[in-house]
Amino acid sequence: MRILVIGKGGREHAIIWALRKSARISQIYCAPGNAGIAELAECVPIKESEFAQIAQFALDYAIDLVVVGPDDPLAEGIVDVLEERNIPVFGPRKNAAIIEGSKVFTKELLKKYSIPTAAYESFEDYEAALAYVRKQGAPIVIKADGLAAGKGVIVAGTLEEAEKALQEIMVDKVFGKSGSQVVIEEFLQGQEMSILSFVDGNVVRPMVPSQDHKQVFDGDKGPNTGGMGTYCPLPHIPQSVIDEAIETIIKPTAEAMVKEGRTFRGVLFAGLMITADGPKTIEFNARFGDPETQVVLSLLETDLIDIFLATINGRLQDMDIRWSDESAVCVILASGGYPGGYPKGIPIHGLDEVQHSVVFHAGTVEKDGQIVTDGGRVLGVTAKGANIEEARAKAYADVERIRFEGMQYRRDIALKALR
Repeated sequence: MRILVIGKGGREHAIIWALRKSARISQIYCAPGNAGIAELAECVPIKESEFAQIAQFALDYAIDLVVVGPDDPLAEGIVDVLEERNIPVFGPRKNAAIIEGSKVFTKELLKKYSIPTAAYESFEDYEAALAYVRKQGAPIVIKADGLAAGKGVIVAGTLEEAEKALQEIMVDKVFGKSGSQVVIEEFLQGQEMSILSFVDGNVVRPMVPSQDHKQVFDGDKGPNTGGMGTYCPLPHIPQSVIDEAIETIIKPTAEAMVKEGRTFRGVLFAGLMITADGPKTIEFNARFGDPETQVVLSLLETDLIDIFLATINGRLQDMDIRWSDESAVCVILASGGYPGGYPKGIPIHGLDEVQHSVVFHAGTVEKDGQIVTDGGRVLGVTAKGANIEEARAKAYADVERIRFEGMQYRRDIALKALR
């Protein structure tokens, strides 16, 4: 088989790494890819947003399956475009990808079907939103309605932070049109949990639960990022709680989408909070998470291409999906200044010194024979072990072997699982 993966980040690198294990696949292309992906697949200079060029490439090169990684192309309808040309594609159509593309839509869906989530209100008017925040007080959560590269959610600990967030989103338009409407939610306390599931309509096959670390600094301090590290499974969270989340949130949401005429096929990502009242929904994404994918796919034993094909061909319910009983930890190495402004083109050293981990590239390019930084999140150092402690030790040992100017990373990834 010939596969085309769309994207250029750590998620796509991990997907391609997993696909490369399959004896059924003869060739993998990636548009546009990065320096790490180029070691596993043939990168082609087509942007994720260039749907016509992607479709033509798939036809010209007899691609058997297109796998869409990022959120933007899904929300903009790349699956619909490819299906119109009879090109097999893994990912939800535009009318289903709205579950990530609009937080207002998702909150209204959850409310309509009585699926547990935080109390909320949505606003298009800045003054009305400001008045509501001042009435509610802090802590409180401000969310830009649309896609914002994982940065459109602000957990405001003070009223001043909430007011600043509204100003930046609705007035200054730091997220562009994604901030024309906001969702303001109650602040939920508890442990976060991410559950990715392969979904084909009413059929839901959950993956191994994982936990991300969103804030940029140790101890969950600082602004939100796209994710600074992950681990799985979650030995400190009872299986009964995981099962409750699947039965009361994920499965009912998939069923609700079918009832709404928005049948979801692909990967449904549930961001959850385990509160004193049980699991509640923080968000849904319409694709593999990043950096959750790096750890979750590290533990997948079933051929990933078989799962992709079963999902799009209505055979997911017949799949026997197997997972390793090991643990995995991913530590993100980020550019100095991230999630704010950061330099690019910084040479990366020590990649050839890594001993225990797979290093998934998130923001890199090759320049004059040297791999250099090209993004905020640069690398995801991912290791497996018999347990979280062993996987964590291996990952951090390799983190110490990698160097680039301004490199920053959290030193407390997965510590919660060891307490």
